[in-house]
Amino acid sequence: MTLETGADAPTVEATNQRGETIELDFSEPTVLYFYPRDDTPGCTTEAEQFDAELESYHDAGVSVFGVSTDDAESHEEFAEKYELRFDLLADPETGIADAFGVDTSRGATARTTFVLADGEVKAVYEGVDPDGHAREVLGDMLDDELVALE
Repeated sequence: MTLETGADAPTVEATNQRGETIELDFSEPTVLYFYPRDDTPGCTTEAEQFDAELESYHDAGVSVFGVSTDDAESHEEFAEKYELRFDLLADPETGIADAFGVDTSRGATARTTFVLADGEVKAVYEGVDPDGHAREVLGDMLDDELVALE
């Protein structure tokens, strides 16, 4: 079952597209979005739009991470091809997806986004439309006064 708003955020450790190990405790505002596969149409749209909004996210003090069951090598190729400036976390063993309760029954993660801060889940988006999602999430974070643009 997907973690719900108000739940404690799990601490996770993962490898990014450069092979670096990253530990996330979600004490600071973070968007963690799960997507099915690298370099597919919807996933590319979503990644490019998060990248296009990245400066605004950073101006608001928000980190952005994408997660899929693809490995670090696949993430590296995807990030380079589309010049993505944020980390993609490899989750081939589904440890991160499992920690957040994201469905992987179809062999890939279900498209699900979490807004996290202060060590807890602040918002959950399930079954999202990739087109416009990055702007929607940032807008909601601003509207809910979770963050503010500098």
